[in-house]
Amino acid sequence: MARAFSHTFRFLRGGAFRVFRLQERTAMTLPEMGRDIFRAAINAVLPDNMMRQNLVLEDGCLRVGNKSYPLQNNLYLVGFGKAVLGMAAAAERILRQHLIQGVISVPHGIQEELQKAGRVDMLLNGDSPIRVMEGAHHNLPDKNALEAASTIRDLATGLTNHDLLLTLISGGGSSLLPAPLPPVSLEEKQELTKQLAAKGATIQELNTIRKALSQLKGGGLARYAYPAQVIGLILSDVIGDPMDLIASGPTVLSHSNPQECWEIFEKYDLCSSLPSSVREVLIEIETDKEPAAISRTDTSHSYNVIIGSNTLALEAASACAEQLGFLPIVLSPAVCGEVQAVSHLYGLLIRFACQALLPGGPSAHLRAAILQLGPEVGVPDWDLFRTLKSIEECTGSLCLLSGGEPTVQLQGKGKGGRNQELALRVAVDLSQGMPLPAGSHQVLFLSLGTDGQDGPTDSAGALSEPSLVHQAIAQGLNPSDFLKNNDSYSFFSQFSGGKCLIRTGLTGTNVMDVHLVLIQRTGDSQI
Repeated sequence: MARAFSHTFRFLRGGAFRVFRLQERTAMTLPEMGRDIFRAAINAVLPDNMMRQNLVLEDGCLRVGNKSYPLQNNLYLVGFGKAVLGMAAAAERILRQHLIQGVISVPHGIQEELQKAGRVDMLLNGDSPIRVMEGAHHNLPDKNALEAASTIRDLATGLTNHDLLLTLISGGGSSLLPAPLPPVSLEEKQELTKQLAAKGATIQELNTIRKALSQLKGGGLARYAYPAQVIGLILSDVIGDPMDLIASGPTVLSHSNPQECWEIFEKYDLCSSLPSSVREVLIEIETDKEPAAISRTDTSHSYNVIIGSNTLALEAASACAEQLGFLPIVLSPAVCGEVQAVSHLYGLLIRFACQALLPGGPSAHLRAAILQLGPEVGVPDWDLFRTLKSIEECTGSLCLLSGGEPTVQLQGKGKGGRNQELALRVAVDLSQGMPLPAGSHQVLFLSLGTDGQDGPTDSAGALSEPSLVHQAIAQGLNPSDFLKNNDSYSFFSQFSGGKCLIRTGLTGTNVMDVHLVLIQRTGDSQI
């Protein structure tokens, strides 16, 4: 099975790039290979490459997609999101001579972190016309982000029909562009978002509420910029890449539906505790028949393009896995739903893959369980059938890849993130019920946030393997106790000196999460 080869590629380690030459696949451990596959995924969605592919300057015109815009001392730039600093730096390199003024809202501390990591390509020049404003500490909207949103709104408001507004948008943009509709306060909106997230609300549900209660989301920024032409370059962090939901769609003109908001509040039992200000805004939207600025259905002055997504990251990860000697199988870029159900699906798929290596193959019961559970977590039947067929046909090592954004319904007050909790739950699932068949294979699971930040922690995520629970109990750690308190970060910090935590620092991009299952046909598994 093992084969020698040499291949050079660039990847992220500790926030810095370097060139790495693979000499022998067998010289690398399974965790090392998992980390390299993740780095390949990140590299594919770093801002510079995506911006250069989508912004073309030729003959005094800016070409984006199938549209061309004359540049005549009329170009302005705004942006908000975790990847926007790198996107703005790339835009500045391409368009500097035409840029008049810009404002971007980016995560707290990102400039210092990228500077320390030597990522000068993601930083603006010292004399840049683009103002950088940091905020949303721990990914929560705050006064600094509110000030940035007001500055962006003011810039957009002053534009004319001769102007062009280039808008850079990525995941995290909702927290970095808070502008609540009066009389809703920032604190009220933040607390409502926290309550919904704690109850397991999806990103789609969260952004539906955010749009309804915002001045700038739901096409609000485009309305303030009217009659200027607006170009939105969007790095997607939402399943299915819906433009109106990424960062809550500030450049995508849409109509807020108060009924949808009421249904979400009712679903999560929040109707009785809503602030009076929120009720007032929703009632005003219901009765408002004359939009204040332009028609909510007029999209002629706004053009939006998706420049990167989880699918691109998975394609690059798949190519890297193949170079490392694995058969790559992409399950889905749209895994969602409760983290318990997602972890159970991965547990079933790992058992299926291990059984497929043995005479007789996987059981009919196991196959039926996978086909029943898959649609519950966003994986349609045809993807499941394709995946199971590919697994059964694999005669060597395989790498199962997927992406998405599971949800965690908070029950405790511990510290962690959805990726760390998913990795721990997969290990617990593999330690229970149907045992893995004994054989000459190693199994590793990794769950990582492409932005490098999993929840309010310094980790991008974690890795786990079938014997983790046994090892943890031997160290006096009971994973189930930590999970009850949603305290996965504390568990991984204490387990084996924290070696299962994966820290990359802020990556400068954000396309949801990447999940990896590595099954290698060589000896016993050791992390």
